[in-house]
Amino acid sequence: MSNKKKYHRGRREEKKPHLSNAAKRKLEQEKKQSKGLGQFIGKVICIIQLMVTIGFGILLWHSGLMPNKYLIPILVALFVLFGITFGLQFLRNKGYIVGIILSVIISLLLSYGIYSLSSANKFLKDVSGAKYKTDNMVAVVLTDDPAKSIEDAKDYTFGTQTTTDIENTKKMVKEMEKELGSAITIKEYDNIQELGAAILNKEVDSGIYNESMSGILQETVEGYDGATRVLYQYGIHTEVEEQQPADVTKPFSIFISGIDVSGPISTNSRSDVNIIMTVNPQTKKILLTTTPRDYYVTIPEVSGSARDKLTHAGIYGVDASIRTLENLYGIDIAYYARVNFDSVIKIVDVVGGVDVNSEEAFTTTIDGYNIQQGMNHLNGKQTLAFVRERYNVAGGDNQRGLNQQKVITAILQKMMTPSMIVQVDSLLSSVEGSFETNMTHEEMQKLIKTQINSGLDFDIQSVAATGTGGSDVCFSTGTQPLYVTYPDENSINEIKAQLNEIIGNN
Repeated sequence: MSNKKKYHRGRREEKKPHLSNAAKRKLEQEKKQSKGLGQFIGKVICIIQLMVTIGFGILLWHSGLMPNKYLIPILVALFVLFGITFGLQFLRNKGYIVGIILSVIISLLLSYGIYSLSSANKFLKDVSGAKYKTDNMVAVVLTDDPAKSIEDAKDYTFGTQTTTDIENTKKMVKEMEKELGSAITIKEYDNIQELGAAILNKEVDSGIYNESMSGILQETVEGYDGATRVLYQYGIHTEVEEQQPADVTKPFSIFISGIDVSGPISTNSRSDVNIIMTVNPQTKKILLTTTPRDYYVTIPEVSGSARDKLTHAGIYGVDASIRTLENLYGIDIAYYARVNFDSVIKIVDVVGGVDVNSEEAFTTTIDGYNIQQGMNHLNGKQTLAFVRERYNVAGGDNQRGLNQQKVITAILQKMMTPSMIVQVDSLLSSVEGSFETNMTHEEMQKLIKTQINSGLDFDIQSVAATGTGGSDVCFSTGTQPLYVTYPDENSINEIKAQLNEIIGNN
């Protein structure tokens, strides 16, 4: 039997190799060294976590965006997490590995937080405190004109108009003469429409005007759209009339202007979206007041007693639009926010689209999107087409204003959700270069901090001014009648009452 192999439960019994005591000690020593090295690395990683935690805390503290009732618990929790991960490095078992993993995850999250806070702070500084407006003066020629530069047009006859923007036109002529080193030949016309016709009819070789007038020329001079190109341009910066600062913890109003410019956001342009957002932080109510772009109004300090379209007030600067609306509704508007239409597309896409209810089914003029009667989920491009539509909806410009309110309300509601916190980088990047406000950096910080402290559950209401369509002469465009909307005084008075109720003047 001694020469037979032994089996135990159907398996051959194998002998384990025998280690000497010296080999055992060596193996144990190697394990201790490996664990010691791992714990050392873990402690280093935890120290990095501590440094990142301190950096995040300092940045969050100085950002002014977080109320103390949230800030202090957050910081305490972060230091407790450090204590846990660091303490795990002293365990005898392999718990230190768990500590390393947690420390790495926390450090990465905090690093992202630092990046996000830095981006948010930079964005607030970049877009806040706007103090000037830009008049982009241009000299245009017909698209097939041989001149490639202003030097090629030295002997040209330049047309100008004498109804509006006279001072900026003079500055443009002076700059061109400085560039050319000689005087240029000027032929004057009574208004922008006559100048546009003269350019098309080749009465002048080139026309000089404010680029913000381009839309008027395209609307009022047949064949002008696409017939010219810019030969020379000159930006003129002018300080915006400073508004009286408001206490953002009390009721205040912001003028939201939607413009469509290809240059800097500060460039003067017709304002196609004109919404006053009146905020009462105490009652947590917001009133969005929309005024049709074609509203026939006076522009204080510009048109005198003559009337013009509200949209044309933007040609003279955002401060002119604010004065016009203040005069119309008898309120003070402390701040403004100018948004380029391109940013609408990006914002809506970042928040995951918006849900808007349409009173009617229609096809948008832009890109031909089919809007259904009832609820529609729209992406960025669809939303832009929706808010700009006025030809294929029964209410025309009035309905467009109501649709704009719906979209702004939908965006605000999306932005007030906790899920938007993780999308702050994408949201801020989406409006970079296409948004500006005269609210200071400190005021924006205070406003954000106040709203986070009190909660973001605002009651958003909407109202729109109404009127009757007609045709009349406008101050900015000469003698040719244009489509206008005559204000309904009953509508204006009702809006005044609602504004006073939100502000708390009753």
